[in-house]
Amino acid sequence: MHDYRDTATESPFQLIKLISWSFLILILGFNLALSMFVAEYAQRTLLEKQKEYARLLAENLNHQIFRRFTLPTLLGIGDFDLRSKEQYAQIDNVIRATIHSFHVLNLRVYGFDETVSYSLEKEEVGADHMADKAVSDALKDGTRTFEIINKDPIWKALLTYKLAPESVILRTVFVLRTEKPFLKNDMNYWAVELTQDITGDYQTAINFQRLIVITSLFSSLLLFFVLVLIIRRADRVTQERAREKEQLERELHQSEKLASMGRMVSGVAHEIRNPLGIIRSSAEHLLSKATRNNDPSAPLLQAIFSESKRLSRTVNDFLDYARPKQPRQDDVNLASVLDQGTTFLESRCRETGVTLQRRYPKELHIHGDKDLLYRAFYNLLANALEAMEAERSGPEKSGQDAHGAESILRVTASQSRDSLTLVVQDTGPGFDPDVLDQVKDPFFTTKDTGTGLGLAIVNNIFQAHGARMVLENASTGGARISVTFPKN
Repeated sequence: MHDYRDTATESPFQLIKLISWSFLILILGFNLALSMFVAEYAQRTLLEKQKEYARLLAENLNHQIFRRFTLPTLLGIGDFDLRSKEQYAQIDNVIRATIHSFHVLNLRVYGFDETVSYSLEKEEVGADHMADKAVSDALKDGTRTFEIINKDPIWKALLTYKLAPESVILRTVFVLRTEKPFLKNDMNYWAVELTQDITGDYQTAINFQRLIVITSLFSSLLLFFVLVLIIRRADRVTQERAREKEQLERELHQSEKLASMGRMVSGVAHEIRNPLGIIRSSAEHLLSKATRNNDPSAPLLQAIFSESKRLSRTVNDFLDYARPKQPRQDDVNLASVLDQGTTFLESRCRETGVTLQRRYPKELHIHGDKDLLYRAFYNLLANALEAMEAERSGPEKSGQDAHGAESILRVTASQSRDSLTLVVQDTGPGFDPDVLDQVKDPFFTTKDTGTGLGLAIVNNIFQAHGARMVLENASTGGARISVTFPKN
C-alpha cells in the first residue's frame, strides 16, 4: 500500500518533469538555431556590403584609369601598350593612388589573350596561366564576379579569438570599359582581378555572431536553471504533501481503529466499574473491621482493597480516554497551574535529589479548562520525575544521574504574538528513539505496569485545547516535551 501510494503520487509529476525537460531542450535548440540564423544573416549582410564597396571601387577604378590613363593615351599616342615603361609607370601611379587604403592585396590586369599585362606584383607580368573562368567570362561577356575565400571553416573562425591577417579575401573580377561621351561606343578592353583583405570586417561579423550565440546560450541556460529550481521546488512541495497525506491517512486509520477500540473498552469498563466499586467498598469495610479485631486475614483484605483500588484507577483511565471530557473555555493562567503542580512535587524532588527549575513569567493566560490542564501538566512532570528516579545511580540519592551529572527538572515558557509554548525538560534517560513515534499511542508502554494511556490522555487534553505536543530527546540528554497553545 505504501509503495503504491508513492508511485501513484509521483508518476504524474514525473511526467510533468519529463515534459518540462523536453520543452526546455526544444527551447534551447530553437534559440540556438535562431541565433545562428540571425548571426548568419548579419554576416551575409556585412559581406554583401563589402561586395557593394568592391563594386564601387571597381567603378571608381574604371573611371580613374579611363580618365587618367586610357583617354590621354589614346588621344596622345593613338594606342596603348603596357609593355612600354612609360605607360606602365603611368597606369601604376593611377591604380596605386585609387586603391590606397582599400586593403588591396593584389591587382592584375589581363589582356584579351588572358596574359597578365599589369600586376602589383611585377614578377607576374607576362604570365599566361593565371586567368581562370571568371577572367575569361569577364573578357568575353563583361561579367562581373565576386568571390569570398575563407581559409578557415566558420566553426573554426567562431572558436578563434582573433583571425590572422588575410584569413578572408574578397576577389572581384570586372572589365574596364570606355565611357561616353568621350567615345561614341563603349567597349571592353581589359579585365581586372582585384583581391582585398576583408579579415577585419569579417572578424566584426564573427564577433557579432559569437555574441548572439553566447547571449542565446546564456539566456537558455538561465531559463534552464530557473526551470530546474522551479521543478525541484515543486518536487519538494509535492513530496511533502504526499508525506502529509500519508501521515493524515495513517492518523485517520489509527483514529478509526482507536475509536472502535475505545467504544469497546468504554462498554467493558462501564460494566466492570459498578461491581468493582462494590468489591472495593466491601474490602475496605472488612479491612477496617479486621484491623480493629487484629484478624489474621487483615493482610489478605489489604491486598484485595489495594488491587481493587488500582483496578478502579485503570478503569477510570479507560473511561477518560474513551469518553474525553469537553474542556471549559475559562480564562486560565498557566503559570498558576504550573505553580500548583510543581509545588505539589517539590517535596518529592527534595527526597530524590532532583533540582526543580521554574523559568516562566507570572502571567500566561489562555482559554481552557484549568482542572484538565492541571492533570495534563502534572502527569508530564510526574513522568519526568519518575524517569530521573529510575536513572539515579545509587540508593544514596546523591542528586546525580547515572553519568554523575546533576539531576534537573526544568519548566520554561515563551510567548509570541500568535502562540504560547511550554517546555518540560529533564536529565533522565530520554525516549527510546526506536519507539518515539509510538509513545503517544494508547495502550503502548515500556513499563512493566501501567495501561499505556497516560500520555494518550494528556495528548487528548492538549488537542481539545487546540495545542500541539511534541516529544523529543534534548541535544544535551534527557527528554524534552514542548506544548504549543494558540493565542486566543
